[in-house]
Amino acid sequence: MHLLCCNQKIMHLLCCVTAVADKNTAAVRRRPPHAAAPMNESDNLGNGICGILYKWVNFGKGWRPRWFVLHDGVLSYYKIHGHKKIVINLEMVKGFNVIGKKSFRFINSSKSTPYKSLGRKPLRQIQVSSVMGSCSDERRFLINAGKKKLHLRAETKEDRLTWLEGLVAAKKSYLTNDFVHMPRMNTNCKVATQESKMKGRNASGSYEEQYRQAETEDDVHTDNLFFDAKDFLSSSSLRSTEPYDESSSSDSENEEVHPSEDGLSSFMRFVECDYPYIKRREKLPNPVEEEKGVSLWSMIKDNIGKDLTRVCLPVYFNEPLSSLQKCFEDFEYSYLLDQAYEWGKTGNSFMRMLNVAAFAVSGYACTDGRRFKPFNPLLGETYEANYPDKGLRFISEKVSHHPLTLACHCEGRGWKMWGDTTLKNKFWGPSIQLDPVGVLNLEFDDGEVFRWSKVTTSIYNLILGKLYCEHYGMMHIEGNGDYSCKLKFKKQSIMNRNPHQVHGVVQDRSPKTVATVFGKWDESLYYCNGDSSSMDLGQDKAYLLWKRRKSSEFQTKYNFTRFAITLNELSPDLEQEKLPPTDSRLRPDQRYLENREYEIANSEKLRLEKRQRQASKMQERGWKPRWFTKTKGSDTYQYKGGYWEARETGKWESCPYIFGEVSDEI
Repeated sequence: MHLLCCNQKIMHLLCCVTAVADKNTAAVRRRPPHAAAPMNESDNLGNGICGILYKWVNFGKGWRPRWFVLHDGVLSYYKIHGHKKIVINLEMVKGFNVIGKKSFRFINSSKSTPYKSLGRKPLRQIQVSSVMGSCSDERRFLINAGKKKLHLRAETKEDRLTWLEGLVAAKKSYLTNDFVHMPRMNTNCKVATQESKMKGRNASGSYEEQYRQAETEDDVHTDNLFFDAKDFLSSSSLRSTEPYDESSSSDSENEEVHPSEDGLSSFMRFVECDYPYIKRREKLPNPVEEEKGVSLWSMIKDNIGKDLTRVCLPVYFNEPLSSLQKCFEDFEYSYLLDQAYEWGKTGNSFMRMLNVAAFAVSGYACTDGRRFKPFNPLLGETYEANYPDKGLRFISEKVSHHPLTLACHCEGRGWKMWGDTTLKNKFWGPSIQLDPVGVLNLEFDDGEVFRWSKVTTSIYNLILGKLYCEHYGMMHIEGNGDYSCKLKFKKQSIMNRNPHQVHGVVQDRSPKTVATVFGKWDESLYYCNGDSSSMDLGQDKAYLLWKRRKSSEFQTKYNFTRFAITLNELSPDLEQEKLPPTDSRLRPDQRYLENREYEIANSEKLRLEKRQRQASKMQERGWKPRWFTKTKGSDTYQYKGGYWEARETGKWESCPYIFGEVSDEI
């Protein structure tokens, strides 16, 4: 509804563009609360606008915040971090319309700065010739300034509208010679030129086609920019550090940095794709009741040496996610597979292999600091994840109770991935060892396939000390292409106190080592060309493949990532669309735990444990998974189709409510 109102407003603006060109606009809607003087009635709206916008820089840097100023038809922008940054105070923005909450925060944080220190030259000044807003992302727009195009993103759709109004009104002379592109509800609406006086001749093609064409014409480079590997290998940079802080970023436009603060992937190549923006929750619900302390030792002393899946622990030791949802956490950095797909399309199998390797490592980053176990799904329990903002849709199902086996299938942009995992685990009191058995399969649309298995995971200090986890072992990524990769997750030793290290090599069919891969599974991954195991790595250049995103500002004891916080969200549209009664979001004990209603969550968990005990009998009677099956000659469960078709119609007759009262059938 908000998007409809926004687009209607933009349509109205388009119809009035001639009047805007001939008549100056009224005073701006918003201004700094302490500004000394408001804009005069004679001031043009485009002569006094400023604030923070996110600018697309390049493939490596992604979206970066800049301070933009629109004045007298000229658009200027400045850095807000680094030694070349501009420092803004209230004196500088008198009479300006400051756009965005973050812009006001930036001004307020600089109010004590002396005015004499504010003189900085802009990074660039441009004359705006045309403006185009994205239909699929209500915060984005594109500015054409001759040979230069700026891809920009505002904080909100309302802020974008304000900038568009100002840019349209900025230069009357440009309105007589150029198209003024604005987003609209119907993508078949035409855009007329001011030469034809807003009537008569129309621009051909839909708006979205024009927008994509403008994006494609832009020179968005995808070069991997480098830094000196010698600096990376210093003791300070190899320690586990806090997640990336944007305020510490370099001020050079040509240096490699990391994903932007809002979590959007820096892979967003406008020339290739345009995923929609979807608002997702940023924190868990507020607690209903306080948690009561429990004795860990009293819970585990009688279960040492047993299979953990057979141990009934109270809900206090769980996090409000199921193991099926944890499977989808591996796709937090799915943009790496999108990049691999794009590299393959250009014929670069080497870079495709490197991005696949980075994706295989990135799935472990979410495990850092996670001290609680996920819920063990009931037999037949499912989980779906429909994330058009990441170009993904995912389905998983618990297909076996003993041994515990989970199957999943994910479809992305130009690729699909599937597999199953059987966890063999041992509970040793002070530690847990998890040995995953199963193969993950990745297939691109062009037919190239990769396969690999996960490494061993151990969780230590369950009784005393700070709890932590380790991943260790060899990971072999192989397929039918020209390259393979071997990655060693190193186990921390007493002699080597540098944890979480990953080292590996990429080899061709010879097999000759063509690249060395190194980094940490909880931080980042880099590569350099050639075999650097026997030479001074500091003499080479290292290229960033992947960097862990900044942690959520709404932290709880579960230490969820921003992505993990969204996984159990039960939005109104999901409830209205009626998820299947087997979906993990509908599991009552997990939902009560998320709301921190501990007493009822614990009683519900005990009730469902009784139902779980029937699972083995059900399998013996011939129970079959609903959405997955083993094909002839294969030991891996594969998705057999039909889920999303049933999802569209909302018909789930074949899916019983497995979270109901105890019954002999499911």
